[in-house]
Amino acid sequence: MSIVVTGGAGFIGSNFVLDWLVQSDEPVVTLDKLTYAGNPDNLASLRGDARHTLVQGDIGDPETVSRLLAAHAPRAVINFAAETHVDRSIADPDAFVQANIVGTSRLLTAVRDYWARLAPAAKAGFRFVHVSTDEVYGSLEAGAPAFTETTRYAPNSPYSASKAASDHLVRAFHTTYGLPVLTSNCANNYGPYQFPEKLIPLVIHNALAGKPLPLYGDGLQVRDWLYVADHCDAIRKILEAGEPGDTFNVGGWNEKTNLDVVRQLCALLDELSPRPDGRPYADQIVHVPDRPGHDRRYAVDASRLQRAMGWMPAETFETGLRKTVLWYLDHPRWVANVTSGAYRDWAKEQYET
Repeated sequence: MSIVVTGGAGFIGSNFVLDWLVQSDEPVVTLDKLTYAGNPDNLASLRGDARHTLVQGDIGDPETVSRLLAAHAPRAVINFAAETHVDRSIADPDAFVQANIVGTSRLLTAVRDYWARLAPAAKAGFRFVHVSTDEVYGSLEAGAPAFTETTRYAPNSPYSASKAASDHLVRAFHTTYGLPVLTSNCANNYGPYQFPEKLIPLVIHNALAGKPLPLYGDGLQVRDWLYVADHCDAIRKILEAGEPGDTFNVGGWNEKTNLDVVRQLCALLDELSPRPDGRPYADQIVHVPDRPGHDRRYAVDASRLQRAMGWMPAETFETGLRKTVLWYLDHPRWVANVTSGAYRDWAKEQYET
């Protein structure tokens, strides 16, 4: 038996693959397009490990997906593959439509056809897990209750709109074809291997490089923060115990303003890697014009997952943030390769023909 993880060379996907193979010997087949954020270096520790296979390919290519499913006969597909950065979606919305809507539709079709051919026992046990975001719910007012699984979708960016559409497609394939799907909508993740376009790794990288630490607007936008290993644990539980058609929110119960997050990062860096001139990293904070359609607050109610499966995050924001900063300080070569794009040279030589 095996599982297929799409987008498994990206931030959350690679953490999931690495965590999975720490806890299980069940083989993993990673399918990743290896674009700018899909980095084979994230999975470098698995090179030569017979339990892991990395395949370069696009979920939007039905022939590649169908061949992979036929060759490896997985019992589950966990779909992390997506374009995820809001700023990039504002600059190029069509890329997000193609990856997150068209790509998900084609992946679902290939998986449906594979599932339909399985023997009855394998068919009954098969699962498709779709990993999505809390951003599909839109923006919350201060003091409003957190998002639940029944909150009306109200996406405000091309990114969140494309993910909302993908969620609806997943649900439709369950209702129309009976495909046994599960969906998770997660809070803002942070941790190792996150591409430094997102807030936490961007601030760490810029701080150490002596660059400005940019904050949109007043910096008082509120996000719920979830350490990536806790998210991976939740997905494993959803895969093993969720009923087809279920949706679960996965949150960290850690609402913080962006300004508070940056200040905490600066304080940790002051402690762990002080500036040569002795001045605080907070001196590098600068406020920049807000981006269009910027959601003011996200907050996730994960109590359904807690009740159903006993899941709770193991990390507080403080413990998870310290682990994250220490990881980036301990992996300067990874950061240098990512920010320079050097890892793409290896991927091109290794995977492109």
